[in-house]
Amino acid sequence: MKNASRYTYGPVASRRLGRSLGVDLVPSKTCDLNCIYCQLGPTARTTIERREYAPVEDVVEEVRRGLEEGPAPDYVTLGGSGEPTLHSRFGEVAAGIRRYSGVPIALLTGGALLHLDEVRAACEPLALVLPSLDAGDEETFRRVNRPHPGLTLERLVDGLAALRREFRGQMWVEVFLVEGVNSSDQQVVRIRECIERIRPHRVQLNTAVRPPAEVLVGAVPEERLEQIREMLGGRAEVIAPATGLELPAEGRARKERVLDMLRRRPCTVQDIAVGLGVHRNEAAKCLRVLLDEGAVRRRQRLYDTYYESSG
Repeated sequence: MKNASRYTYGPVASRRLGRSLGVDLVPSKTCDLNCIYCQLGPTARTTIERREYAPVEDVVEEVRRGLEEGPAPDYVTLGGSGEPTLHSRFGEVAAGIRRYSGVPIALLTGGALLHLDEVRAACEPLALVLPSLDAGDEETFRRVNRPHPGLTLERLVDGLAALRREFRGQMWVEVFLVEGVNSSDQQVVRIRECIERIRPHRVQLNTAVRPPAEVLVGAVPEERLEQIREMLGGRAEVIAPATGLELPAEGRARKERVLDMLRRRPCTVQDIAVGLGVHRNEAAKCLRVLLDEGAVRRRQRLYDTYYESSG
């Protein structure tokens, strides 16, 4: 994609979706959740206000150009740096993209708004919905996902179960496991009970192999992930990578430019995206690699996360 892209990024390599052309429908960290593991950092203020955050026609046109100009992706993915279902017309975006292309469209979502009839109805043009389920009880839901006060785990599970009944496409539920928080046998049994209500096509287990929003979030060991996979049954699989994130040649070159910036002064993800003329998610991906390598460190200042060179 060209640097002028405002709503799209990639195609990028995705463990779950192959080559994915990302579509960002809301401003950065506009979200109904404030998950402790989010790689984009904390949500300053959660919201459940649904509105047209980005003009539908502009988004669809930019995706059309991206599909014409770039390599063909495996999926066009509505996701990005916030909760895409907060966009009140995300279904119209998906329908508009589908008119131009046969590339399947996926939705990456926290899933907490799927209890709303209109949100589920808007999923009709999609081929795949990938919601999250990180807790088996309300206390753990509030500890891990830190939702807007108007949301509950019961509503989330009811919404996912209703979508599974109504939706003609695939549903793959991601369970993000945090060591010592939602990885106990008791918690896994409760998560399994929720999954049995939802009946997704797949259950994909992930953990904090890359730096999360909160520094105290720990990864669940590989052996324990395998035990949990067995506890959750045949539809479960482990998607957490055993090694760090790799970048293509273009990304490796960009990584060096990010390091040059951080050697001069601390920057936020947005500072880096603007400075390099790339999408925020591409800047964040470079930073995750640099954090894995120990080349940079992170520092929190009120609601902003700054990155600085470790050297």
